[in-house]
Amino acid sequence: MRYELVIFDNDGVLVDSEPISNRLLAAYLTELGHPTSYEESIRDYMGSAMHRIHELILERTGERLPDDFDEVFHGRVFAAFERELEAVTGVGDVLEKLVADGVPYCVASSGSHERIRVGHRKTGLDRWFGDERVFSSQDVGRGKPAPDLFLHAAERMGVAAERCVVVEDSPLGVRAAVAAGMDVYGFTAMTPAAKLGGANGLFGDMRALVSLMS
Repeated sequence: MRYELVIFDNDGVLVDSEPISNRLLAAYLTELGHPTSYEESIRDYMGSAMHRIHELILERTGERLPDDFDEVFHGRVFAAFERELEAVTGVGDVLEKLVADGVPYCVASSGSHERIRVGHRKTGLDRWFGDERVFSSQDVGRGKPAPDLFLHAAERMGVAAERCVVVEDSPLGVRAAVAAGMDVYGFTAMTPAAKLGGANGLFGDMRALVSLMS
């Protein structure tokens, strides 16, 4: 493998959480008087840190979301995760291959550390990701499309940006990886390929990732 570090996004790449999260986000925003469809939530917020949701609502409506918005939303999401969440098909195979080949990997997510951990415990991915492999936008202050999170992950893992590859499924994530000077492969299971412009390659089956990176 020509890369020294594989950086995975979490939601939609490691865990199949985007349908759950965006269904609940659309419903909650609508409940608060900001009518939002599931499709609009995917379009506008997929891959975003929470602060971006607040910023977009304020920009569009002039209204601030409630102070407890994040707490209420995460409570609903975590409860749904416990009922429904599964790992993305093929992720275990990819991680096993990386370990066998001695290729370092980590996760760098717009989601909070708590969100990452809840999802990984539910799906069994926690055995692959110790604390030293988990990075969140909470660690840097600015989420994607800023490159800060990916650069932070690479620095902490001790690998130069140009030797890293990012695995992403959102336009914001692809933009962040490109801005960080990293190669990026776009996962098209939920996102149309046309929306992942800038990616070095595209794939729709997680098990195809290893050969794509070789």
